[in-house]
Amino acid sequence: MANPPSDTTIFTLSTNSLKLDTADDIKPHLASLVKSTNVTEIRLGGNTLGPGACEHLASILSSKPSLRTANLADIFTSRLLSEIPPALSSLLTALLPLENLHTIDLSDNAFGLNTQAPLVDFLAKHVPLKHLVLNNNGLGPKAGVLIADALTSLAARKDEARKEGRDVPALETVVCGRNRLESGSMAAWAKAFRAHRGVRIVKMVQNGIRQEGISVLLREGLKECSDLRVLDLQDNTFTLVGAKALTEVVGGWRELTELGVGDCLLGAKGTVLLAEALGKGANPALRVLRAQYNDFDARAVAALLTAAQRGLGALRRVELNGNRFSEDDVGVLGLRELLEGRRARARGGEEEEEEEEDREEGENDEWGLDDLSDLEDESEDEDEDEGDPAAKEDDSEEEIERDGKAEKILADADREESSKVGQRKDADVDALADELGKTGI
Repeated sequence: MANPPSDTTIFTLSTNSLKLDTADDIKPHLASLVKSTNVTEIRLGGNTLGPGACEHLASILSSKPSLRTANLADIFTSRLLSEIPPALSSLLTALLPLENLHTIDLSDNAFGLNTQAPLVDFLAKHVPLKHLVLNNNGLGPKAGVLIADALTSLAARKDEARKEGRDVPALETVVCGRNRLESGSMAAWAKAFRAHRGVRIVKMVQNGIRQEGISVLLREGLKECSDLRVLDLQDNTFTLVGAKALTEVVGGWRELTELGVGDCLLGAKGTVLLAEALGKGANPALRVLRAQYNDFDARAVAALLTAAQRGLGALRRVELNGNRFSEDDVGVLGLRELLEGRRARARGGEEEEEEEEDREEGENDEWGLDDLSDLEDESEDEDEDEGDPAAKEDDSEEEIERDGKAEKILADADREESSKVGQRKDADVDALADELGKTGI
């Protein structure tokens, strides 16, 4: 792991698994934070903090203008739903005015509809935000829409601040995985990404997004993000419909270095289409392609090899495990040889013992093919459809149906935007959100 910059001063709770309910509980652990005049990062994860403890911590954080990164992941384990909003509100109210705070990680905390209000208000207003990490928060599609809408509002605030002559960073990183966002929230997320066209890293893995939602996200949102470096949508459902949407937009990401589409049901046809798109040379910076468990066969591997040879000169890592081919297939052997040759040239022909040291230290992980230990036998299911007009007609009908569903997602989102039906929340949460809204930057 890379060492922190030399000017970084990190505060972390001395031990993990602390249960800190009150101000008296947390005070003994904050002595060094209280004394610090240049703390740049706080790490509180692995402890569980109650409202009283958070209120006291917040009173200290509000006086730390040098703070750049707040890692607040996994700080509410075992807490009641009624405890989380006031605790979260105290912390975010304190962090909101900090002009140097650009990174916040709130992963592994429960932010469903009952607890999301303080977070939504903070995200809509914290103009310095550059990097947002929200993994495993139990959002669901409705809270997911609220988070996405908050980011859209944030874009407008950033634009207003720039017009006032302030130096405002772009939102560069959005990580929102394992949150059950589903297709129903994708119109809102597409709108958010259109508003933040400077985003560079997007990771939205394992969200139950189906092909119509993927199509909306890609065509209506991420298509506009020409600076995109990393896109990870693994463990969502593409099928051929989503694969076609990806092929339409991937050429616009010239700076893309990593593409994660593993476990997305691309199938052989979808993977071949993606390979053909990547082979056009519009993604010369692509270094890593993750395509495990996609139900494709040797033909797709051959297409990936051709793409790597013709249009992906920087490609160094391809993950293919869990698909339907043999390790001895010509395409696999060719791809392995190509990637190993590139590694050797990049390393200047190191000796074997040095390469072995690299493997032991884990430096080889992002080169070559992955471990192909879970391959399936190649079946002839795909072959049966080749050249079959009825099969092609079925594909066309499926695409029309999915496009119709994607249009419905957008139409539903437009109606929701027009109606602005109020969300039911506890009175206490409403009060906390109002209080948070009074705090300006």
